[in-house]
Amino acid sequence: MKDARSILLHTILFLFFIQLLTDFVAAIYAFGLLGTSIPPEMGFVLLLFSPLLLLAVRKPGPRLLTALFLIALLARVIEPALPTRGRLILSGLGVAAWLMLFPLLLWRAARRPEEDAPRALTAGLLLATLTSALLRAAGAGVDASLMGWGQIVGWALAAVGVWAWRRAGLGSGLGSELGLEEERGGWVMGLALGVMAGLTLVYFAFAAPYVMARWTGADAWWVLLVMLAAWSLWMWAWVWLKQRAWHKDLLNVAIFLLALMLFQTINLFIPYFSAAPGDYPLPDGTGAPPLGEVFVLFVMLLFSPALFAGMRRLFAAILARRPSIRQLAAAFALASAFLLAAIFAHVFTTTYDYIPVIGPWFRNRFDWVYLVVGIVFLAGVIEAGRGPRTASGPAPRFLAAGVPVLAILILATHGLITPRLQPPAPQDAITILTYNIQQGYSADGQRNYAGQLRVMQTIQPDIIGMQETDAARIANGNDDIVRYFADHLGMYSYYGPKTVAGTFGIALLSRYPILEPTTYYLYSEGEQVAAIDAVIDVGDQPLRVLVTHLGNGGPMIQQQQFLELVGTTPRRAVALGDFNFRPDTPQYALTTRTLLDSWTVRWPDWRDDQGQEPRDKIDHIFISPDLRVIDARYYPEGPSDHPAVTATVKR
Repeated sequence: MKDARSILLHTILFLFFIQLLTDFVAAIYAFGLLGTSIPPEMGFVLLLFSPLLLLAVRKPGPRLLTALFLIALLARVIEPALPTRGRLILSGLGVAAWLMLFPLLLWRAARRPEEDAPRALTAGLLLATLTSALLRAAGAGVDASLMGWGQIVGWALAAVGVWAWRRAGLGSGLGSELGLEEERGGWVMGLALGVMAGLTLVYFAFAAPYVMARWTGADAWWVLLVMLAAWSLWMWAWVWLKQRAWHKDLLNVAIFLLALMLFQTINLFIPYFSAAPGDYPLPDGTGAPPLGEVFVLFVMLLFSPALFAGMRRLFAAILARRPSIRQLAAAFALASAFLLAAIFAHVFTTTYDYIPVIGPWFRNRFDWVYLVVGIVFLAGVIEAGRGPRTASGPAPRFLAAGVPVLAILILATHGLITPRLQPPAPQDAITILTYNIQQGYSADGQRNYAGQLRVMQTIQPDIIGMQETDAARIANGNDDIVRYFADHLGMYSYYGPKTVAGTFGIALLSRYPILEPTTYYLYSEGEQVAAIDAVIDVGDQPLRVLVTHLGNGGPMIQQQQFLELVGTTPRRAVALGDFNFRPDTPQYALTTRTLLDSWTVRWPDWRDDQGQEPRDKIDHIFISPDLRVIDARYYPEGPSDHPAVTATVKR
């Protein structure tokens, strides 16, 4: 029973750390998103170096442990309800408290040999990762416990955590029976780096499995199925096989293959971007990804249990060396610096155009970030296998059933949340919406998925071209907002360019089936941009839809290449998006030689019947001359930093 309480406590601690770190990084990025520059709020990353404060601690008492524990819990349950700045500060404090608490718990466990701490820590991390996946399945790609009424889940978990903390006695008896013998502990720098690399992999990908689906374009249900089946099988093996069945060399090989397959999975889906403008528009395939390339993803997922087996070895090795508090403080300060470097590198792969000097080096190196983290993790596990380790038995038997049940619950939740789509009967008129959602943030920089969803529900469009949707990365909290909007609106969706390509992100949603969607990349000297070309099955006369988001200023070469996709004599075609050029520009004049601006077709003098006259708009819906515009509307910014622009055309 005590073992179960310890596992439960570590589950909540690891889950809250993942959630706090996710929100902390996303809040910092939100300020950079508003200014398209490095924000002064970046200075809060210094909170990641909180383990250095432990250098001043000699004997941690129960009050210090309990205070750090409560700070982390309170920060987690309060910060989701705060505006972006408050969320940044409080989540940062929660992460800082956790990074101090965790080494102290390891220090304590090393001096309580009667407890099987490696087993409890590993099981807790696994269950925390599964719980995170469950919460994202329940939220249609977004952590349900961080939004609206779902925040009650966080409060409930915090209450359970307080109970488990008191019952497990982790905040009592620390240092009272110990002298200064702990100062002779073993060297753990490499082990702490390995632990942080493992936690980084969990944070980057495995705690939000929809992220991996967006790397590749694979169906999220299959990604979940393969990953959860592999983890369930590993849990059975851990429960029923004896300790000697796990050979250290076999584990090293498994982790090496995991790191290699993780790198290769991403590498296969990163397009090669030529430096020659004439090579564009560059197609990136249509429909589902090739089976051979997805096979590499599934092989990686089959090896993913090695991540948790490696973490178990690392935990055991740290405890066996009985490090001092000062050694743990220095080791985890270095590990936190590694975490920060990995976060920066991950974010720079998409924001390279805004980072002076070093930024361009990160272009198209998304895969290298994961490779480096994987190598550091492997090196830590190899180091852990060389020295003494504490004995660690099999997992508690209740986990043999608990993990598969949780896996089934995740798959069932994903299935229940995903709507069963049926195309509506063909209508005489079709409403089209172009909407730049600014990664889900409002004009004043507040996360506003619900507000943007209300805009779309009010308009009730049949087709949506969406921009700045590449949120399934750590910079935006690993939120799959395309899935979130599509599931809540009951629409078919095409994500557009995969997240590994480092684009603005564009997506196509439709009440009608989307046929033959293709992503094309346009020539880009700065941030990479793309376009979607698809056919919407609206009835006996399909409608061709193209969506794009051009670079800053709407470069002429990009618009020329986009118009090349449209063709010289388009029929039943709609071209929409954030073009980043105004009506008084050469790009607009070039476009209207082939296409019509739906706004001026409906309102020739630019002023609508509500008195709006958007002559500075950069979000456009262009149509081929054979389509007839029934209406055009302009909804001012607020829920996003862009307006919502619509056009209703005769089918």
